[in-house]
Amino acid sequence: MKIKNAVITDRYALYNGDCCEVLTEIPNDSVGFSIFSPPFSELYKYTDEDADMSNVSNPDDFFEHFSYLVKELFRVMSPGRIVAVHCMVLPTFLSKGEEIGVWDFPGRIIKCFEEVGFIYHCPPITIWKDPLLAAVRTKAIGLAHKQIVKDSSMCRTGIPDQVLAFRKPGANAKPVEHPLGLTEYAGSREVPRKFDKFLGWDGPQNVNKRSHWIWQQYASPVWFDVRQTRVLPHKEGRDSEDEKHICPLQLDVIERCLTLWATEDDVVLTPFMGVGSEVYVSVKLGCKAIGVELKQSYFDQAVMNLKSLSKRIKEAKGFGL
Repeated sequence: MKIKNAVITDRYALYNGDCCEVLTEIPNDSVGFSIFSPPFSELYKYTDEDADMSNVSNPDDFFEHFSYLVKELFRVMSPGRIVAVHCMVLPTFLSKGEEIGVWDFPGRIIKCFEEVGFIYHCPPITIWKDPLLAAVRTKAIGLAHKQIVKDSSMCRTGIPDQVLAFRKPGANAKPVEHPLGLTEYAGSREVPRKFDKFLGWDGPQNVNKRSHWIWQQYASPVWFDVRQTRVLPHKEGRDSEDEKHICPLQLDVIERCLTLWATEDDVVLTPFMGVGSEVYVSVKLGCKAIGVELKQSYFDQAVMNLKSLSKRIKEAKGFGL
């Protein structure tokens, strides 16, 4: 296994290397939860390395490579436990000789996981994105108001993010329990003050209205309340040669997924670590974590982000790193 660098503590292990190689060293049935945002096929190219899944010329090449990872995920996941994948429908481009439109990247991911043996666990979670901001950022003609005036047959909606969840078959031997209900809310709304009386509630959970309100937000098929700018520091991780793309997964999304599908001291795996967001939240919430990142500058930023967590974890959980 070719590891360029590694930082290992009692709570997390960070590896600078190829995720397909690193996962071969992880024992069978040992991971309690996995969450990641894979490279979006050939949309953005992160490095020139052959091991970089974004360094491809077409979706078929991407999924041939990606399937090796999914097979390893199936092996290392504990029975009955979940893999959450952040993705989106992808645009097509005239500059690539394509007709203007979109293609179903999430659908290909679902097919890849099911072919390996995973169960498609639930309908996709849709994460609302502001179409005006997308129009300004991408210059997509389909989102431009002037296109309404000119010819609205080419107009389209904005492209939301999605979270796909897959379960490894078998009985879960370690229940993800919430004996006090859901106590923390990760989102932009304000929990109604009338439910403050249920803070610290240890009575019957069927009357815990605060927990019920939080669950209603999480159980919604559309997450309108994700704070888009609540992300880890990441600008320092960008190389001078980078394309204009480095966008960490929002911390609200990660916290919600961990709350639903992981429990304390679970091993959480993210094979595309980026600047360390999934590892950061996992450790913050009391889990252990394994993160793998191929790109050196992103790995270095992840190391810095995890080091910055030490004081907060010590104060909140009573242990240091």
